[in-house]
Amino acid sequence: MGEIVFLSLGSNIGDRAKNIYTGIRYLSKSLKDLIVSRLYETEPRDFFNQPRFLNCVVRGIYSGRVYELLSLIRTIESKMGRQRTIIKGPRTLDIDILFFGDRVLRDRELTIPHPELLKRQFVLIPLLELEPRLRHPEKNEYLWKYHLALGAQGVYYYSFFSADMGEE
Repeated sequence: MGEIVFLSLGSNIGDRAKNIYTGIRYLSKSLKDLIVSRLYETEPRDFFNQPRFLNCVVRGIYSGRVYELLSLIRTIESKMGRQRTIIKGPRTLDIDILFFGDRVLRDRELTIPHPELLKRQFVLIPLLELEPRLRHPEKNEYLWKYHLALGAQGVYYYSFFSADMGEE
């Protein structure tokens, strides 16, 4: 069966679109019925002295446990050259778990739903593109209400994925 999961992906080093596309290909080996939002180009947040990001959100069904998914994500990020040297700094690929079913989890290693998602248009816009009537499992509020309350935050439609990204 599995849980419906939503993940956000972002990249601002190298070929950003290809980094995200490659990350999605890795994820597609473990997530069923994967659907992907459009790509959005976004201004950096928190740590401003870095290139713009490309971001998207994916939805899929995951049959494993939440910490197995976290381990898979860290493995993919590592394969893609991610180095955690500057908090919120430049990265080849960042993958965050936004939702894991309706689960609510808070510990030292992981917080679900993602603690910043209600403040970030670069997450809300592609998330709502995939699931316009999605509710926050703790607040029981529609996410679009939070989207409408935020400013634009430098999020711009980028493009669909290119068919010429090639296979691994």
